[in-house]
Amino acid sequence: MNYIKEPHNFIEIPDSYSSYNDSKVVILPFPYEKTTCYVKGTEKGPDAIIKASSEIELYDEELGNIFEIGVCTLEPLITDVKPELMVDIICKKILELLLDKKFIITLGGEHSITSGIVRAFKEKYNDLSVLQIDAHADLREDFEGSKYSHACAMKRTMEICPVIQAGIRSLSHEEAEFIKEKKLKIFWAKDIVDNDEWFDDAVNGLSKNVYITIDLDGLDPSVMPSVGTPEPGGLGYYQLLRFLRKVCEKKNVVGFDVVELSPNKDNIHSDFTAARIVYKLIGYNFLRG
Repeated sequence: MNYIKEPHNFIEIPDSYSSYNDSKVVILPFPYEKTTCYVKGTEKGPDAIIKASSEIELYDEELGNIFEIGVCTLEPLITDVKPELMVDIICKKILELLLDKKFIITLGGEHSITSGIVRAFKEKYNDLSVLQIDAHADLREDFEGSKYSHACAMKRTMEICPVIQAGIRSLSHEEAEFIKEKKLKIFWAKDIVDNDEWFDDAVNGLSKNVYITIDLDGLDPSVMPSVGTPEPGGLGYYQLLRFLRKVCEKKNVVGFDVVELSPNKDNIHSDFTAARIVYKLIGYNFLRG
């Protein structure tokens, strides 16, 4: 299995802790972008996260030396096919990594990649649910001619397993009607961004095994401006971390993705924030500081 050599290894983890065979965690960059419709550039997201991570301290003030569990950064998965075919490609790749008993982190790329990833995890974990952090419901049946657009990511994922959505503050009438019809429990941004009272309710709605998908526009634009559609009124950095820590403490998190970073040279703090979230979530899942 090939992996990226420094300086493109996530957080520049030393070679002794980043070999494929010895690492518990693998990071798969998947710079796929085909259906974004406003600010483009998610294909550059994985590389920006990895590059920014090289400036992050290996030692975490909360959890210590997270990297010592072993984190291997794989070569990017590159494909230029339509999303209907892409989901099969990413599903196959994830299944290969799961056979090697790796904890898999996928860096997108656009959000359309998630349903293919979840399909693979569902083959291994029968009792699986998905936690979605996002500004958008992503529950359209189709969008601009594709049922696998980023705007349909969670509709396709809900066909695989249950989804808990948090941070939502933008949706279409079609999606609102679907939510009412299915009686979906949504943790709307307007109700949760200034308190942590919803944490237990959200966690209790998840099954034993949980896959997390983080669309970075779930964060407020003051924290994360470099996204395709920066909706006002999102989650704060520390609130998100508190919530993710609780999920990892209460549930068996089996993998996660971080998607929709659209790097902007004038707002590089978004790249660093995304990298820190990835590193923190690794730590929350494997360590208890």
